[in-house]
Amino acid sequence: MSRLSNDSKSDEKRTSYEEKEEVLASGEITELAVVAEGEERTTWFVWLLVFATSISGLLFGYDTGVISGALVTIGGDLGPAELSSGQKELITSATTLGALLGGLVAGMLSDFLGRRPVLGIADVIFIGGAIGQAVCHTVWSMIGGRFLIGIGVGIAACVAPLYIQELSPTRLRGRMVVVNVVAITGGQVVAYGIDAAFEGMSGGWRWMVGLGAVPAAVQLVSLFFLPESPRLLIKRGKIEEARRVMGRIYAYANGEQVDLKIRVLNAAVRQSVEIANSTTLFQRIKMILVNPVNRRALIICCGLQAQQQLSGFNTLMYYSATLFKEIGFNKPTAVGLIVSGTNFIFTLFALKYIDIIGRRRS
Repeated sequence: MSRLSNDSKSDEKRTSYEEKEEVLASGEITELAVVAEGEERTTWFVWLLVFATSISGLLFGYDTGVISGALVTIGGDLGPAELSSGQKELITSATTLGALLGGLVAGMLSDFLGRRPVLGIADVIFIGGAIGQAVCHTVWSMIGGRFLIGIGVGIAACVAPLYIQELSPTRLRGRMVVVNVVAITGGQVVAYGIDAAFEGMSGGWRWMVGLGAVPAAVQLVSLFFLPESPRLLIKRGKIEEARRVMGRIYAYANGEQVDLKIRVLNAAVRQSVEIANSTTLFQRIKMILVNPVNRRALIICCGLQAQQQLSGFNTLMYYSATLFKEIGFNKPTAVGLIVSGTNFIFTLFALKYIDIIGRRRS
């Protein structure tokens, strides 16, 4: 009886694999077609990889949040007895401009050089920008340092979530990517905490901005121990190396399941390369705008991003210490922790429920 049961299970398993092969052959390319054993469980390898990569998110949050406390403590250290509103705006907006430019080149660079090298470049930029800000003595050199930091922010914001997604189990990607978002809001909380700690110290703002080099250096070292994205390895023809990486991601799966994952990913990569080679940039943009499914997704995603930016939250994040100081608080940076702390708490809510509720409902 037991033997018949085992034979039945083997037949079902074989049939399941045959069905997936047919799906693959039919051109319906989706990684969800192959469910690896233990896919819902994460290994230490995946967690370490995600946490190491999410340092980019921490840097993003830290370097955008730290300026709030720095602006109210710089005083006359950059030349003028007190920074004017225009100078504060230039120092703050330089990061945004740098992030825009960094984000524009990040995707192309990561395809050409690889995800890891580009994250390493972002870390070097973060370190250079942090040190540059810490030692500057003029308003324009501070603006230059903030602009450099912005380039790092733009690169990290684009590449880190992509790298995490490509190295996470298919059914846990939402949660793994949200870890990076948690790191962003957590970085803002850390920035406000450090701002509050150095608020009363003479020249304390230099420590605020300079300490951003520490996590960047930690991540730069950790990148030497992380693998390249399997998608990029397959694109470069390194199938065996991609299989080894996938074997570590799906540590509980058997060899046949890992091979099927590789086949599906290989087919998806080939399809994306074929589309890129057979169409122009204008045609691909047209596909996004004309195809109703693509257009709806574009409008919803861009609309949510626009709503987030236009809500004025970034202004509150950058200038909360300045606003609380004008209202009359003695410790404006410490009070600003309410803003960053609330943001962080609701990101934890997203981390908990995004894979349970789903992307659209969330």
